[in-house]
Amino acid sequence: MELPDFQQYRDRFTQKGFMEKISRVAKRAGAKLVYAALILYYTLESGTISLKEKAIIVGALGYLISPLDMVPDAIPIAGLGDDLAVLVYVVGMVWSNVSEEVKTKARNKLSTWFDEDELTGADDLFRNAPESDPV
Repeated sequence: MELPDFQQYRDRFTQKGFMEKISRVAKRAGAKLVYAALILYYTLESGTISLKEKAIIVGALGYLISPLDMVPDAIPIAGLGDDLAVLVYVVGMVWSNVSEEVKTKARNKLSTWFDEDELTGADDLFRNAPESDPV
C-alpha cells in the first residue's frame, strides 16, 4: 500500500479531536491501532523529539482524525487499515525516541478500553521494532 502525503492532514489534529476519535472508535479500531496512536500522542507531548518529528506525528494523527482519507473509516474492516499503516510507519520512524514512560502511559490508557486478552496483541506490535533512521 502506498502511503498518502499525511502532512496535508496536520491542520486536522487537535488534542480534543484526537481523544474524542480514539474514545469513539477504540473497540472497532482494535488495540493495535489505538496503541500506535497513543504512542505517537504521548511522544508528541513528551517534548523529546525534533520539530520535524513533531510535524510528522501531527500529520499522522491528523490523518487518523480526518474523515477524509484514502479509505473512509466508515467502511467496515478496511476503513481503519490505512490509518493503522500510517501510524505504524510513523511509530517506526520515531521509535528510537519513544521512552519507556511513554510506552507505559500509552499501555495504561489502552487498558481503559481493552481487557488483558486484547492487550496482548498490542504488546507484540512494536516489541521487535527495528531501530529506525533518524527523521
